Order: sequence, then C-alpha cells, then structure tokens
Amino acid sequence: MTTNATTVLDYLATLTDEQRSIIVPVRSVILSHLPSGFVETINWGMLSYEVPLEIYPNTYNKKPLSYVGLAVQKQYYSLYLMPAYMDQNVYQTLMDAFEKAGKKLSMGKSCIRFKKVEDLPLDLIGSIIASHSVKSFITAYETARKA
Repeated sequence: MTTNATTVLDYLATLTDEQRSIIVPVRSVILSHLPSGFVETINWGMLSYEVPLEIYPNTYNKKPLSYVGLAVQKQYYSLYLMPAYMDQNVYQTLMDAFEKAGKKLSMGKSCIRFKKVEDLPLDLIGSIIASHSVKSFITAYETARKA
C-alpha cells in the first residue's frame, strides 16, 4: 500500500481501524526494543526505523540505513528485519521459533509477511530488534557490503 503520509502520526491516521489494530501493537514492540540512536520515520512508504544520515551518510543509495520497517500491504502486513537478512544465525533462529510455535513463516530476504499480530513471535522479534546498537549495526552493514 502506498502512502502520501510524511509523518508517523499521518501514516497511522491513514489506516483503517482494523489495520491500526495490527500495526500499533507491532509498532509498540519495535519502539520498546529499539536501541538508542535509531529513529522512527516514514521512508519507503512505511514506518521505518533507521540510522539517520547525520550519523551514517555512507550508504550505497544515499538513503538512511534501514534497520526495521513495518508496512500495511494489500493482502498482508510486512515486518522488515534487516538483522535477519544480514545474519544467517538470526534468520535460522526465526525459522526455528516459528516452527516450534507451530506458526507458518512467510518470509522473503528480510520481510516477514503476516496477517495478524498472533502470527508473530513478538518476544523473539523484540530481542532481535534489541540485539544491535547503531554502531554494531553499521559494522554488520559494512561487513555485509564487503562480502
């Protein structure tokens, strides 16, 4: 779903009550685990949690370095977890947690597709989000770019 919203509050205001009932709890998990230095904004047409260019301007696309994203799509919701994309151990941990919980993991490179909050292992997602400082995430990004 594309949006013309330019602020987080504008984005949330454009959502239906049903969409907000899914996005708001997941956003709360993100915000409660988001390490200091990452900022919440609107980028890429979604809620974006990123390293500001003022802190790290050396990105390949001259856009802030994306850490987590949360979006409403046409048929589902998307949670983008760059740590899972950049680290095979984190990806495997996610796969194992979904399997153990009897949940189906629908995931692309960094995107977990879900239809309701209960589809997500929120405790694990919170710990993944909390797992990097801005500095360690930039280091992981630079290492991945070299590979």
